[in-house]
Amino acid sequence: MHPRRSASSGCHATLLAIALVLSTLTAPLSAADFGPRPGATLSPEKLARIDDFLNEQTATGKIPGVIVLIQRHGKPIYLKCFGKRDVEAGIDMAPDAIFPIHSVTKTITSFAAMMLVDRGRIALDDPVSKYIPSFATMKVGVERKDETGRPVLDLVPPRRPVTIEDLLLHTSGITYGFYGDGLVKMAYGGIYLGDFDNAEFAERIARVPLAEQPRTLWDYGHSIDILGRVIEVVSGQSLYQFEKTQLLDPLGMTTTRFFLTDPAERARYAQPLRSDRHVERNSLDVTRWESGGGGMVSTIADFARYGQMLLNGGSLDGKTYLSPATFAAMTTDHIGPGSGVARNYFYYPGDGFGFGYGFGVRTDPGNAVPPPPGSPGEIKWDGATGVYIVVDRAQDMFFVVMENAPAGRMHVQVNVKKLIYDAFEK
Repeated sequence: MHPRRSASSGCHATLLAIALVLSTLTAPLSAADFGPRPGATLSPEKLARIDDFLNEQTATGKIPGVIVLIQRHGKPIYLKCFGKRDVEAGIDMAPDAIFPIHSVTKTITSFAAMMLVDRGRIALDDPVSKYIPSFATMKVGVERKDETGRPVLDLVPPRRPVTIEDLLLHTSGITYGFYGDGLVKMAYGGIYLGDFDNAEFAERIARVPLAEQPRTLWDYGHSIDILGRVIEVVSGQSLYQFEKTQLLDPLGMTTTRFFLTDPAERARYAQPLRSDRHVERNSLDVTRWESGGGGMVSTIADFARYGQMLLNGGSLDGKTYLSPATFAAMTTDHIGPGSGVARNYFYYPGDGFGFGYGFGVRTDPGNAVPPPPGSPGEIKWDGATGVYIVVDRAQDMFFVVMENAPAGRMHVQVNVKKLIYDAFEK
């Protein structure tokens, strides 16, 4: 079952039912099985090991600079800057630095879409073609070899329409063309050429084949960019204007946006190392494309507000952004055992994680021994340049890593998380 558009109260009830059923099917293991014990103390002395690690990473030129915030019980317990905001100019990292957040943008777009679900404006089982008519004629690309052994692509109808929920879960069949191989991936060539807005980009996606049948594989791609266009159609506003008025401004996220046009803000942009200046998107280059899948910039101060709102379950300072039922559904794994959704080499949530509506959701210890650090039920996501947010409601804690370091980001993320969880007293 999925929430219907007809009645907001019915939507809430159905979302709560989904969350309760799925939480029963994929019940998180107790803290005794993995993760810190409930209420464990965080040792300031052990957290100081983060300093040594990040000082080494910046001093040896592996990354230019980084900011780390750890907030627990509503208060920051660790906030430090390391390295340079701009190595070539010799400018130190500072708390007001502005970072490209790339795919962490997806969490904001997904949250904004769930606000519309909460209000009964969108239903999870609505076909995307209800809002973008060209999606009604999309086909699935099936690759095979012809009699000469040459690969050819057959186009077959989808077994069912792509839905809003498919976009949120990355089970739409919409992929990215810049990783992996095959004829569908090749069909994405040229998709970024020229200047375009969300409406035109959605039409470009509608003209390429789906990589697989909907709801059969977790496939990371432009699903959330299409979700951003749906938000525009439903709200009658640009994606940024809807997010600004309904979420960002009320939260106090005053620097989170798609492009930096003010010279003072552009000067605060955290520059990558010269060797890392190959990421396809730069928020200093102002275009018309407000990419809901990867286009935003933000600051540590803005993410302190965003992280606390997520930690609170969708509310902050007396204002509720998502109902408890909708937030529970958003942070529940929907692609676990029995869902019919497969995982391949490119399953980015990683070991021990399922996926909710926009976030990786920790469901189990995973296969590694010892298990990767973290807690049952934690949610997280990261982006191509190293911005990383983890929200651990079991420990009433979240942390944010902000860096612009594509090549060095994973080593930093993995080690900072390990150092944080190693700092919990046993």
